[in-house]
Amino acid sequence: MPSLKHKVVVVTGASRGGGRDIAIALGEAGAIVYVTGRSIQGESTTDNIPGTIDETAATVTASGGVGIPVQCDHTVDAQVQALFTRVQQEQGRLDILVNNVWGGYEKYEYGGFDAPFWQQPLRHWQGMFTAGVRAHFLASRYAVPLMLPQRQGLIINTTAWDRDKYLGNLFYDVAKSAVNRMAYGMARELREYNIAAIALAPGFMRTERVMAVLGENEDNPDLSATESPEYIGRAVVALANDPNVMQKSGMVLTVGDLASEYGFTDVDGRQIPPFKIEE
Repeated sequence: MPSLKHKVVVVTGASRGGGRDIAIALGEAGAIVYVTGRSIQGESTTDNIPGTIDETAATVTASGGVGIPVQCDHTVDAQVQALFTRVQQEQGRLDILVNNVWGGYEKYEYGGFDAPFWQQPLRHWQGMFTAGVRAHFLASRYAVPLMLPQRQGLIINTTAWDRDKYLGNLFYDVAKSAVNRMAYGMARELREYNIAAIALAPGFMRTERVMAVLGENEDNPDLSATESPEYIGRAVVALANDPNVMQKSGMVLTVGDLASEYGFTDVDGRQIPPFKIEE
C-alpha cells in the first residue's frame, strides 16, 4: 500500500458504504482521516442500516492511520463550517477531501427508480440535490482555504457515470451530472493553485444498502459484475499517490479504468471493468 503518512483527509458520508471503505483504505496508507456522517454509536442509524462514524474511525486507526469521527449533517451549513474549522485548528491544513455524502437514497422507493419524472416523489429531489450536490459544494467551499497555503490538494467527488449515458432517472441523472460538472469547474478555478478536482465513478457496489435492497426484492441475485466498496477505496489511494494527478483534474474517471492504469485489484483479485449501462 503506497504511503500517505501524515496526510490530512476528510471523507464525508463515511459511516458505511463506499465512504467507509475509502476512509479505511486511506487509513491503511497511514493518513489522518476525519470521518464524517450523522450515525454515531448508541443512537439509531440512517434508515436503520448498520454503520457509524465511530466504527469507521476505529477501523481506520486499527488499519494504521488515525481515524477521527466527527458527527456532521452536511445539509447544515454551521456544522460543515465547524468541521473544517476543527481540522484547521487541529492539523493546520487539509490535503485531501473526498465528497461522498449522498442523501439521495434515504427512504427511497427503489421499485419506482425508472418511473417518469412526473411520477417521482419530490422529496427525492431534496435528497439528491440538498444532501448530495449542495453538500459536495459546501464541503469543498470550506476545504479549499485549508489547501491554498501549501498550494497543493486533491478533491474527489464520488459520482455515477457511464460516458454521459442517461442514468435512467431524471432526478438522479441531473444530480450526478451536476456533481461531475462541479468537479470540472472547480478544476478550472483551482488549477493555478495546484489543487486537483476529480469526479470518481465506481460500478455497482455491494454496499450495505444495496445488499439490503437486493435481499428484499431478489432471490439469489447475480453479483458477478459487482464491486466491493474496497475497490473505490483503492482507487482513491492510487489517485492520492499519483504525482501527476493534476493531469486528471477536471475529469470524470471510473474505478475500473484506474484499476487497469494503476494496477490495483478488488478484494477478490479481479480488475472489474467499468460499469456499463445496458441499452
